[in-house]
Amino acid sequence: MKMLINVPETVVADALRGIAAAHPELTVDVENRVVARRDAPVAGKVGLVSGGGSGHEPLHAGFVGPGMLSAACPGEVFTSPVPDQMVRAAAAVDSGAGVLFVVKNYTGDVLNFEMAAELAEDEGVQVAQVVVDDDVAVSDSTFTAGRRGTGATLFVEKIAGALADEGAPLDRVAAVARQVNGASRSFGVALGAVTTPAKGSPTFDLPSGELELGIGIHGEPGRERRPMMTSGEIADFAVNAILEDLRPTGPVLALVNGMGATPLLELYGFNAEVHRVLSERGVPVARTLVGNYVTSLDMAGCSVTLCQVDEELLRLWDAPVRTAALRWGR
Repeated sequence: MKMLINVPETVVADALRGIAAAHPELTVDVENRVVARRDAPVAGKVGLVSGGGSGHEPLHAGFVGPGMLSAACPGEVFTSPVPDQMVRAAAAVDSGAGVLFVVKNYTGDVLNFEMAAELAEDEGVQVAQVVVDDDVAVSDSTFTAGRRGTGATLFVEKIAGALADEGAPLDRVAAVARQVNGASRSFGVALGAVTTPAKGSPTFDLPSGELELGIGIHGEPGRERRPMMTSGEIADFAVNAILEDLRPTGPVLALVNGMGATPLLELYGFNAEVHRVLSERGVPVARTLVGNYVTSLDMAGCSVTLCQVDEELLRLWDAPVRTAALRWGR
């Protein structure tokens, strides 16, 4: 194993210290594992809090800032954060307008965020929750009951974050977050296995001449293994799997996401194939985002996420955002 780490036990804390050094606009509590906007709480604004296991960077800490999340709770690698982190985050960003928890559909995350919501409400913080479950590859998996939460988490956090920055009330922000999740679908593909710092070796066996279709962001098994396919063949399979379930009737946002070890040269080439398939299927693309946003450490591969948008969702997507990993506008 060759990794830029000291010891596996401190990899998350070390990364948080690095985030603090690079981004003085954030408040980084290394000991309690909470990353928040330095200006939080913002008067009259709904707070957005998300989190999950580390190893998916820049999700979630990289999306903390104006126009997106108010705070993020990083757990250990591929391990849910604990309720105490979430309660601290909620208290840190609550202005009295309430807090929305954005939760990926993994059993540990769901249970811990539910417990945190109860504890936060006991302390006087109004909390709403939205569970992201966009992965069409499988109905149940190693870590979930129901569909996994993957790339649509970015869409939910960005669009709901923009609405919260406009001063919308908690029930409206939560409703838009659920709308975005309901309008989004994802499909992932692994070309190589992931190696966690604690294990020091690949977490599953994927021979060099094969790929896994429908992989999860922790290395969970997908629909099937096949001999290696071309970029165009992978795009045909992934996009068609999404469209069979989503059946969009209007324009979509497209996220072509790298899993951590796939270079941009390949991702942009794959994006061209994704656009080809969508054009052949008569699906207009309103906006496209290409890059490593919802990753799985050093996994080679990619995912595609599509979200059908109307004028209001597109307006919120285009609204200014300023985070470590996503920024445009003002």
